[in-house]
Amino acid sequence: MKETTSSSVSDPRQPSTAKPYVPPTLSPQDLPIDYAGFIAVVVGVVGVTLRYKICSWLAIIFCAQSLANMKNFENDFKQLSMAFMFGVMGLVTIYLGPRPAKKG
Repeated sequence: MKETTSSSVSDPRQPSTAKPYVPPTLSPQDLPIDYAGFIAVVVGVVGVTLRYKICSWLAIIFCAQSLANMKNFENDFKQLSMAFMFGVMGLVTIYLGPRPAKKG
């Protein structure tokens, strides 16, 4: 006697009609905005101009996040390299720049 389960008898799926998912192709202009890259540029500029250590370090961290999530290499790499240079430039000027003279 052959046992059949109720789930196999009433299974409405049809494997012969299944098609693999193909993601739609998007042009570079239609890709979503890279917020991490934009924040890295803004925070990097603030770190350089106002000499804030935390802003320069945050720019480096957001650059790493943007690098990990890069979708379009050509457009994102320009923004990422600029943000990275602002972050590094801020850190160099903060840590290796001239010390302010103490009043006294």
